[in-house]
Amino acid sequence: METLNSIFGAINGLVWGPVMLILLLGVGLYLQAGLKLMPIRKLGEGFKLMWQGRDGKHTPDGKTKGDDDGEISPFNALMTALSATIGTGNIAGVATAIALGGPGAVFWMWITALVGMATKFSEAVLAVRYRETDSTGYHVGGPMFYIKNGLGRKWLWLGGAFAFFGAVAAFGIGNTVQSNSVADALDSTFGLPHWVTGVVIMVLAGAVILGGIKRIAKVAGKLVPIMGIAYVSAGLIVLAINAGQIGDAFGMIFYYAFNPHAAVGGFAGAAVMAAIRFGVARGVFSNEAGLGSAPIAHAAAQTKNPVRQGLIAMLGTFIDTIIVCSITALVILTAGVWETGEAGASLTALSFDAALPGMGNEVVSLALAVFAFTTILGWSFYGEKCFQFLFGTRSIMLYRVLFVLAIPLGALANLGFIWLMADTFNAMMAIPNLIALALLSPVVFKLARAYFNGEDVLPGEELDHDKS
Repeated sequence: METLNSIFGAINGLVWGPVMLILLLGVGLYLQAGLKLMPIRKLGEGFKLMWQGRDGKHTPDGKTKGDDDGEISPFNALMTALSATIGTGNIAGVATAIALGGPGAVFWMWITALVGMATKFSEAVLAVRYRETDSTGYHVGGPMFYIKNGLGRKWLWLGGAFAFFGAVAAFGIGNTVQSNSVADALDSTFGLPHWVTGVVIMVLAGAVILGGIKRIAKVAGKLVPIMGIAYVSAGLIVLAINAGQIGDAFGMIFYYAFNPHAAVGGFAGAAVMAAIRFGVARGVFSNEAGLGSAPIAHAAAQTKNPVRQGLIAMLGTFIDTIIVCSITALVILTAGVWETGEAGASLTALSFDAALPGMGNEVVSLALAVFAFTTILGWSFYGEKCFQFLFGTRSIMLYRVLFVLAIPLGALANLGFIWLMADTFNAMMAIPNLIALALLSPVVFKLARAYFNGEDVLPGEELDHDKS
């Protein structure tokens, strides 16, 4: 284990170094600039389209249409993507960012989210634009397909690299990290053995995952809104109790984003670079903008217009980080216990419990359990599609079975190593995707201009900048 830790530690330091931070933020800023801040300006339209896309049968003006390409409604595509993004990153990841990077890390999480909205928009646009229909009649898409069909055959190796990293990363970020965090939380709060938690999650998740994307989307479409609203409501109650400290919390976030924080108590102390690094890393871990995971779900949406799905997709980053992660961060910073040396979900639970004695731990543990469960569902689909790209449609059931069997193993594994592995493969996924986004950005810009100029460019139409 020490050898593996050393190997992944070295790789992690390399892939999450300055080059990756520049790449993530740089590509996001470039896309925001190229789109003229459209993802931020059109946030309201995105929410409107999301509401109208609950059944996949409505145009932007609400009229019924026969737009039935795809397997799941645009709303459920977003909920499937959110099921994978709203997870331990929103509870444990935010706490870890603050513990290791100081309050300033929250500011850099916000910046990552704002530029990430353009990244997520572009990912979904390209996913719908270049998706295919597999041998079973299902729509498949994502970075591996927009690399293959948008950049051409000579770039196929890059699509294969993404698919490999995605198929493996799913076992980390979307499986073992989740089951391990839940097992840890339920053990400390309710005394439930890790193996029991692992087996229960395996049985429940297996019943959904083995049913494929339609069953996953159906469950996500119901669980995600309920769990999201419940967690945010609990957080707002805590903030109402801690109202007097909210101003100071915002002050710390903005001050320490640009100034180093001295060590206090168990807090390790954080330089500005640490705030940026952990803020960006945990922000990406949470909202997944740039990883290329969410477009795999959006490619299955019942839509013929890539831009409409892109407008809905970008909401995932806003909801995940600007709303949910911010609630967690403010609860932690207003509780006054973030410098005690605690980290991860334990710090979040301690912060909730400070305002809601005897209830905080239970709230966080239950939220973590539901968040992690839906994340496992969403990531099983992502990994499956990556595996399918590499080995064909017949390999799908094999991947599903292996994915389900890995859940209890994750519940019993070492948390520190799992976080390190997940962090590393996140970056490995992001590199091919960000390269593709940069190279295919002219397609995104042209589709967006056409849409907002009233020209409804559909996926099958040729574009001047297509490389295929």
